[in-house]
Amino acid sequence: MARTRKLYVGAKLREIRVRLNLTQAEYAAKLGVSLSYLNQMENNHRPVSARVILSLAQEFGINVAEIAAGSTERLVADLREALADPVFGPDATPLGDVQLVASNAPNLARAFLTLHRAHLQTNERLAQLNEVLGREDSPLSPLPWEEVRDFFHYCDNYFDAIDRAAEYFASQLGGGDRLAALAEWLRARHGVTLVLDPAAPLRRYDPEARRLVLAAHAAPATQAFQILHQIGLLEYDDLLEATLDLARFRAEASRAICKTGLANYFAGAALMPYGRFLERAEALRHDMEALAQTFDASIEQVGQRLSSLQRIGAKGVPFYFVRVDQAGTITKRHSATRLQFTRFGGACPLWNVHQAFETPGRFLRQLAETPDGARYISLARDVSKPGGSFRAPVRRYAIGLGCEITHAAQIIYADDLDIRNDASYQPIGISCRICERRACHQRAVPPLERRLSVDPNERGLLPYAIL
Repeated sequence: MARTRKLYVGAKLREIRVRLNLTQAEYAAKLGVSLSYLNQMENNHRPVSARVILSLAQEFGINVAEIAAGSTERLVADLREALADPVFGPDATPLGDVQLVASNAPNLARAFLTLHRAHLQTNERLAQLNEVLGREDSPLSPLPWEEVRDFFHYCDNYFDAIDRAAEYFASQLGGGDRLAALAEWLRARHGVTLVLDPAAPLRRYDPEARRLVLAAHAAPATQAFQILHQIGLLEYDDLLEATLDLARFRAEASRAICKTGLANYFAGAALMPYGRFLERAEALRHDMEALAQTFDASIEQVGQRLSSLQRIGAKGVPFYFVRVDQAGTITKRHSATRLQFTRFGGACPLWNVHQAFETPGRFLRQLAETPDGARYISLARDVSKPGGSFRAPVRRYAIGLGCEITHAAQIIYADDLDIRNDASYQPIGISCRICERRACHQRAVPPLERRLSVDPNERGLLPYAIL
């Protein structure tokens, strides 16, 4: 049975007040509470009351469910994993302290995570220093990928202005042959000619010749996606740039990578417009193959779109989406759920996404339980991306999509699973260093927050016992 959680979201309450340019007295009056009570809630001395939750929704249109389930839990998970780094020594930071920092000082927590990531990157580069000494083309500068990935992660993979712009664009396009309509849009609106070339990369745009060249071997859904990506860059550049300004990236490389990501977001949202996609997803009970056929999209595109249905007032089922390569590296991760992904090490090997490579072309289903007691239905499937010729390499990934089991009635994949049987749930974790499970047969390293006992005369699943 799920436990009722008290909500301590003082930092978010203060953020809303500052954004609305209200004094504490004005804010308290609108929320219908005393000034002292508001002060206690903003400093996390008291949880947010049901009355305040109702007032936030009625007075300001704030989606408090999103506030409660979002960034604080993610920060706690990310901080715990970072603090599991051996550099911090054997003494674990109490969970209560971590929760206090994440709730009261989220900006400080994010700064700490940035510093820890820089520490990891520096160590990686120092380990390779002997190989790069004397080479002028090997600067020890931070990589921007994590910064961009965190930006999408903490925005819940939803950008309202871009999503609505894409939906409006799709409404103007009309029906019929989608590729022909997009090609005509490029020609008529931007004077750009579309060319399909067997020898071309996936997409190449020549701004001088006003020509967009796409790989002829790419699937129609991929070609449409790439055209929409280019339309996003051409037609909605101001909107993308404004979103990037809000991100305040430190490096130009981060900004450039994120712009590509936002153009991809526009393309996916135009390919599967929010309102129509949400309606069909609910009607089809989130059948990914049926949705892919309905919107002439790929399974991966559908999975990623399902994880972005976070529009206030029209939210879909909160899904997580992840893409993993054959080495187990997470290359994409988005989560509107409590489930968080490893940031600094390998993902839990008990998670079914790692098994998808063994069963190509099939959906794997898993009932899973994380150490915090949350239960999920998890789907996994392999995705192959051919190179277009005999000697071209084939890229292989596995994608994972899931949601909490409370949404099982809305998910077709849960229909014949024994969701009421505790034994049906596979125990999974985030990272071995912060997973407290004592009897895991796949544990790679011991948990930081537990003491160990080593008996040279006895060996079980592990060479040590977790106390």
